[in-house]
Amino acid sequence: MIAELISIITPCYNSNDFISETIDSVINQSYKNWELLIIDDCSTDNSVEIIQKYLEKDSRIKLFINNKNSGAAVSRNFGLLKSSGRFISFIDSDDLWEPLKLEIQINFMLDNNCPISFTNYKLIDEKGVSLNKTIKVVKEIDYYGYLKNTIIGMSTSMIDLTKTENFEFKNIRTRQDTYLWITLLKRGLIAHGLNTTLVNYRVRKDSISANKYKAAKQVWKLYYNLEKLGLIKSTYYFVYYISNAIKKRIL
Repeated sequence: MIAELISIITPCYNSNDFISETIDSVINQSYKNWELLIIDDCSTDNSVEIIQKYLEKDSRIKLFINNKNSGAAVSRNFGLLKSSGRFISFIDSDDLWEPLKLEIQINFMLDNNCPISFTNYKLIDEKGVSLNKTIKVVKEIDYYGYLKNTIIGMSTSMIDLTKTENFEFKNIRTRQDTYLWITLLKRGLIAHGLNTTLVNYRVRKDSISANKYKAAKQVWKLYYNLEKLGLIKSTYYFVYYISNAIKKRIL
């Protein structure tokens, strides 16, 4: 049986402190049939120089550089256009995968006929030290469930294009990952949770997700302005979102 190609997409901006570890975690995967598409968003540090050294060692790694700083949505969409695999995975430029991540996840998807899957992930700090907190998946989640509980970690996800068909990220500066899952699940798809911790998610002080007020504000905008759920439905799902966000991070 021929191993399916997995296209891995990584947007990168000023990630020189982390990008080597991220790439190494992909190279060290037990599953070998992958391509890593890194899209640099006009970094002003030496991220590009670091990535270029990997290009010389591994032909599966490809680097693209945006003409201007455009945000993660544009970078990810460009990666999708350049991808060749049936399966799409994402890893942010500061996150880390466990060595069996791709192998376990693609086998899970093929065995269970899944269009979308996601896994548990562990929180680490900027130095890679464990914060002793693991975000656990739910067994499965649909559109309405996701509005209540934005549980899918971007770097944990895998998508089978033969089941979802083509998709793209909406060009918004933040929470474009959250809105992607909203739009895909709104098609009637189900995302399946794999109750295994296969990703280390780096919590950075300067990230939007670290600022809980800003993150919540952006989610409200998705519900009210983009999904146009109206005030009552937006409030209903937002209250659930806040409740589940607290459970994920504290309980």
